[in-house]
Amino acid sequence: MSRWTFYTARGTCALATHIALREAGADFDLVPLDFAAGQQQSPEYLRINPKGRVPALATEHGVLTETPALLAFIAQSFPAAQLAPLDDAYAFARMQELAGYLASTVHVAHAHKRRGARWADDPAAHDAMRAKVPQTMTACAEQLEAQIAGPWVAGERYSVVDGYLYTIVGWMAGDGVDMSRFPRLGAHHARVGARPAVQRALAETGA
Repeated sequence: MSRWTFYTARGTCALATHIALREAGADFDLVPLDFAAGQQQSPEYLRINPKGRVPALATEHGVLTETPALLAFIAQSFPAAQLAPLDDAYAFARMQELAGYLASTVHVAHAHKRRGARWADDPAAHDAMRAKVPQTMTACAEQLEAQIAGPWVAGERYSVVDGYLYTIVGWMAGDGVDMSRFPRLGAHHARVGARPAVQRALAETGA
């Protein structure tokens, strides 16, 4: 396996992939992008990821994007790290189900706070979307709280999706969610945050 290159940015969902890479013990070069300076839209980066977003992972096979795909790829590339239930198709699909929900529903609800221009041109519409965020993110938190039955989202074993949930939950208080209502999410966030791989990933991005 050749050395990979991982493109990330502080405060983004790329943290989930960064955590997974550190949990797996992967050998990679870290390239942080400065979103405030528009580096994600630079010609150099757009040649790597035409979407102009993070995460992106350059591998010996090509460049991969989108968090659920990256998490599954890392787990399957490092089976000895046991970051996914690779021997159980149903359990793996359940893990992917949660990753898909985080990507397609929760992250999108969060994005309405600052990225309203993706969906509408009218500033009044942006304000309306922003005002809705506490309600939609609270509804997402209710769904996620109900899914945590054990120490980790996939049961008794930590998986790559735990780092993804940690990343998303870290945004919720800032989105107006009363986290005191969600003790399981809070406890899970503390457990994941205490892991050495997570601490290293946070330090490397200056989070």
